[in-house]
Amino acid sequence: MTLANKTYRLLPEWHPQDGLQLTWPRPDGDWASLLSRIEATLERIVIATTRYQRVLISVFDETTQRRLAATFEAYGIPQQQLVLVIAPTDDTWARDHGPITVVDETQQPLMLDYTFTGWGGKYPADHDNRLTQWLANAGVWACPIASRSMVLEGGAIETDGEGTLLTTEACLLNPNRNPTLSRTDVEARLAADFGVDRILWLANGHLEGDDTDSHVDTLARFCNASTIAYVRCDDPTDPHYSALKAMEQELIAFRQRDGNPYHLIALPWPKACFDPEDGHRLPATYANFLIINHAVLVPTYGDPADIVALQALSVAFPEHTLIPIECVSVIRQHGSLHCLTMQLPNGTLAPALSQS
Repeated sequence: MTLANKTYRLLPEWHPQDGLQLTWPRPDGDWASLLSRIEATLERIVIATTRYQRVLISVFDETTQRRLAATFEAYGIPQQQLVLVIAPTDDTWARDHGPITVVDETQQPLMLDYTFTGWGGKYPADHDNRLTQWLANAGVWACPIASRSMVLEGGAIETDGEGTLLTTEACLLNPNRNPTLSRTDVEARLAADFGVDRILWLANGHLEGDDTDSHVDTLARFCNASTIAYVRCDDPTDPHYSALKAMEQELIAFRQRDGNPYHLIALPWPKACFDPEDGHRLPATYANFLIINHAVLVPTYGDPADIVALQALSVAFPEHTLIPIECVSVIRQHGSLHCLTMQLPNGTLAPALSQS
């Protein structure tokens, strides 16, 4: 992207980070019946992450702010590792309402604030759509932000940081996002904003219970510029089998810039998880891991496949500490670990912030 005579590129998740962004659940929101459980999961994410970097948490009110400050102090987390900011929000999915960061040739960051519509108008999203600007007004960011009218969620894209983007047709070409944009238009905007010149489109792959229209971060992820981890279903009786097998063939056919195939790491298929209230299938996936400084947080589901997933990802991240985070409650609201978070690359988070 060219802005003020500068050219920008999209950063990969493994780029060094200032911190991690979370949005705490509202007590009157979609998590009401699971509030204590999701808060426990988020606490585990905070405890794990603050060993390596700061955590920015948007909270709904002052009462929650004070409670969390006391809770994390009791856990022994240094105060400087947490930034608790009061802001109006709708839901918890920071991956999709958080800013997407690009850098110029001198590594100076710029945050792109895309339009968030609750995954194509499925859920209320007005507060979450304004959150990045709200945080800017609160002095949270150390770099400028630029607003974008295009509807785009962070979970819909993956990059190698070297000019290649991985995404899905089911999401980015869905008319519930940008109905006036053709595939060519979408590609042009992605190229302009992210400095990419190659887009790898997945035409296959989905998870039952996923209401993001097949975000790529539930299916296939860059681990480094030459490695992609992806979900594989080996059960021919499972309704996902055909689509994920077709996705696997697409990944096998993809080529790196030098013409070599990608190193592919198959992630296991956990046993089917169902909502205990109405019985619908939930989107349990090991592809929804999170890369932070020196560590990878991996969603687990109390399944024998958990250890297999951890072993597979240890091959992809030999220099990182792998930290399992139980996400059985998270998938009850149709996302998982990565969906709850947004990394904040170096130079994006203000160095000294009061709790405001």
